[in-house]
Amino acid sequence: MIIRPAHIEDLPTLLEFEQGIIEAERPMDITLKTEEKISYYNISEYIKSNHTEVVVAEIDGEVVGSGYGQIRERKEFFKQDTMGYIGFMFVKDEFRGQGISQNIIQYLSNWFSTKDITEIQLDVYDQNPSAIRAYEKAGFEKYLVRMRINSGDKS
Repeated sequence: MIIRPAHIEDLPTLLEFEQGIIEAERPMDITLKTEEKISYYNISEYIKSNHTEVVVAEIDGEVVGSGYGQIRERKEFFKQDTMGYIGFMFVKDEFRGQGISQNIIQYLSNWFSTKDITEIQLDVYDQNPSAIRAYEKAGFEKYLVRMRINSGDKS
């Protein structure tokens, strides 16, 4: 397995991965549009950005997973001015359970270290216990719960 920076040539595969993430998350988030194709990320811009490292996992020449690390500004009341954010985590179904996400997270953690970033965060749906376990295995801890209400939700 190789973890490497993504290239523009990887974009078609990465766009498929993005749709895979959205498809998996739609049942967990009733606020997402369902009648049209949506996009979470501007992957081509992320690939070009100095503040974002998009990576892919490759096995035998096949791109099987992805993730990005992004340096984000923090509000002035935090101890650190910037933090690392990990997103776009995806592994093809047939390659899950092989430590690919762990390797991607480790690669991105090392990238953050080269930028003197020590605080790393990510978001995960509470209804995604397998992802939560993977992130906890990588050392992440729950620290905030986001709650919502919408009086227009249909039961």
